[in-house]
Amino acid sequence: MNMTSKGTILLGVLLSAGMLLAQAPDANQAPAVNQTQAQPGRPHRDFDPNKQASHLGQRLGLSSDQVAQITPILSARRQQMQTLRADASLAEQDRHAKAKAIMQDSNSKIEALMTDTQKQQFEQMLAERHNHQHRQPQA
Repeated sequence: MNMTSKGTILLGVLLSAGMLLAQAPDANQAPAVNQTQAQPGRPHRDFDPNKQASHLGQRLGLSSDQVAQITPILSARRQQMQTLRADASLAEQDRHAKAKAIMQDSNSKIEALMTDTQKQQFEQMLAERHNHQHRQPQA
């Protein structure tokens, strides 16, 4: 074998090893932040209540007092949703119904702290999110 063919083989081996290492999961890599896995193939976001309240405050023009009152509502909702996701005894349909009830309850509590204008903006924001999540894919 000449030097060129040995170099080509060595280069091929190195490239193959590099590709294998690039595809292998990194044991030192931190898991994805703000996501929990309730069921295989069904990722769920686990939002930070402080960031979520701050975002709502900016988007809806809430006062700092309103944001402070909304934060514990969002924290309670987060805890209820985590408990619901961990309950393996529920059927999918029941889990969905309970999740919807939790969301409606927390949204009602949040709206109770808002002015009429803020409520309208909040409802519009929720409707846009709902439409975005449930739109049909274009063929």
